Amino acid sequence: MVSIQNLHKKFGKNNVLSGVNLDIKEGGIFAVLGPNGSGKTTLIKSVLGMVIPDKGTISVLGKSIKNSSNYRNKIDYLPQIANFPSNLKVKELIKMIKDLRSFTNHDDDLITHFKLEPFLDKKLGNLSGGTKQKVNLVLTFMFDSPLIILDEPTSGLDPISLLRLKDLIQSEKAKGKTILITSHIMSFVEEISDEIVFLLEGQIYFKGTINELKTKTGQSDFEHAIASILTNNHA
Repeated sequence: MVSIQNLHKKFGKNNVLSGVNLDIKEGGIFAVLGPNGSGKTTLIKSVLGMVIPDKGTISVLGKSIKNSSNYRNKIDYLPQIANFPSNLKVKELIKMIKDLRSFTNHDDDLITHFKLEPFLDKKLGNLSGGTKQKVNLVLTFMFDSPLIILDEPTSGLDPISLLRLKDLIQSEKAKGKTILITSHIMSFVEEISDEIVFLLEGQIYFKGTINELKTKTGQSDFEHAIASILTNNHA
């Protein structure tokens, strides 16, 4: 589904990615984890073509993304911070994105799923952070793409909306989709991910299941396993 070979990216003197090699197979939920500054967002934006690597190759669905933009039609992306035009109403934004991308009826189901009906006529600038995130989720999931990339999808969500998000992610996985997630909420990651990819100082430190990580670190729970990686590498 996604193949990354020898990826390097520098911003000024800062080496953000230093030879990342990563293969993500089709189908399943993969969490990309790592401390702040480890290169998670840069890696995701490289896959999306929003960051141009200094070196290395990326292919999505078996084809190189170099000098290509059509492959993005096969990806649904939820950015960490969605900057919506504040004067637009929620329903106007949804219609605009549908007109820009492709027709879908799936938005109605998602509006109901996240209980957004009372907000459709409200301006985006007047919404709370949590409600904006629900709008962000509707815009992401309303198209039927094989690859879904979610950058901090739980941000601002109340417990009920978080449950609805988990249900939605699992139902998309059941359709055979590949879902890439970044999150700093370890309980969320542990509950939904099939595999984790741990980035440290611009390189892949670990790729595998949570149980494999626990075995590798000698820890009985996930949060302690993650903490032991960070402690051992900053000792």
